[in-house]
Amino acid sequence: QVQLVESGGGLVQPGGSLRLSCVASGRIFSINAMGWYRQAPGEQREFVAGISSGGRTNVADSVKGRFTISRDNAKNTVWLQMNVLKPEDTAVYYCNADLRTTYYSVWDRYWGQGTQVTVSS
Repeated sequence: QVQLVESGGGLVQPGGSLRLSCVASGRIFSINAMGWYRQAPGEQREFVAGISSGGRTNVADSVKGRFTISRDNAKNTVWLQMNVLKPEDTAVYYCNADLRTTYYSVWDRYWGQGTQVTVSS
């Protein structure tokens, strides 16, 4: 059993900041990439940022320069630092992790339950 639990969402004014956290726990042998997606009401889920096990990052153009992704491999944790937030950043944010549960298992993508971020004055 693997769980990804996000935290840190909430209501923030435009121009403000939030830091999302996601911790993976349970039967985990190895984690490769981790990342964040978001889904606004009536929209498809979209990529926000990703980070490899070696620390290489990829950030969507819509948040580049404002959002930063980081991770701690020893703690199976990934963060998303969000600065200069805009109303269009309002969405449910989901973390994911590509991991193996045993040495013999295949890589699979696991998802968290999501955390709401609302940017509004």
